[in-house]
Amino acid sequence: MKLMSFVRLGKCGFGALVDDGIIDLTDRLGSGINSLKTFLAADLLDAAVAFVAGRRPDFTVADVTLLPVIPDAGKILCVGLNYETHRAETKRPDNQHPTMFTRYADSQIAHGQPMIVPTVSDRLDFEGEMAVIIGRGGRSIPEDKALSHVAGYACYNDGTIRDWQRHTHQFGPGKTFPGTGGFGPYLVTPDEVGDYTKLSIKTRLNGEIMQSATLADLIFPVERLISYISTYTPLSAGDVILTGTPGGVGDRREPPLYMKAGDVIEVEISKLGQLVNPIAGEAAIAP
Repeated sequence: MKLMSFVRLGKCGFGALVDDGIIDLTDRLGSGINSLKTFLAADLLDAAVAFVAGRRPDFTVADVTLLPVIPDAGKILCVGLNYETHRAETKRPDNQHPTMFTRYADSQIAHGQPMIVPTVSDRLDFEGEMAVIIGRGGRSIPEDKALSHVAGYACYNDGTIRDWQRHTHQFGPGKTFPGTGGFGPYLVTPDEVGDYTKLSIKTRLNGEIMQSATLADLIFPVERLISYISTYTPLSAGDVILTGTPGGVGDRREPPLYMKAGDVIEVEISKLGQLVNPIAGEAAIAP
């Protein structure tokens, strides 16, 4: 199943994407089940499958304004340096544990919305990644049970303001500017994905491939990440783990290549669709 968050007629909601439209699930599976996050917390996937079966779409994708897949994620936990190609290009040493930082939910944008180059920098870089969305929470989750806690997967662009990332040894300031976290267009449930390590990921800037890898290339696989992260912080339904970006980022090219207004950036992951965002300058975006 493919699930997406949206705004329609001024109201936030969520639904299931079918071939020719969206089946609205907002408030139809129980009282208060009005967002993808509350849906995941209530463990209603089986109910949604039964509700959707044989039903016609309520409206088309063109009838809604998309939101980030989980617009109100409680935690967005980001993994750095998780592909050998990216670790090597940054010239950072090997690490026995994942490199972790966080992103804030209000920095996210949906598929089709502009990623924003802030007025204070011209160094907005792309980082195509696979996002893991937690369905069943937990603490100290064993690796062999980790995938049972996954609600689904999605495309993500963990856009980075590189000069602000380097203000100190902490990554945070460059990783959570408004309008820099592209997330979408939808969540794909594990039954449609199968073995995530067989997925391929590509990032294209203005149609040219910048990054290309498979999820089998992850240094720390999803199972290890869920186990490690849940040891130091409890995971909850709707939390998001960004699994890291492959080599080929703009900052490490010669000369460096940053995104600028008028560009178009795409993150495509097999079976998870294509996340497309135009690039705009902050001054051109209405408040």
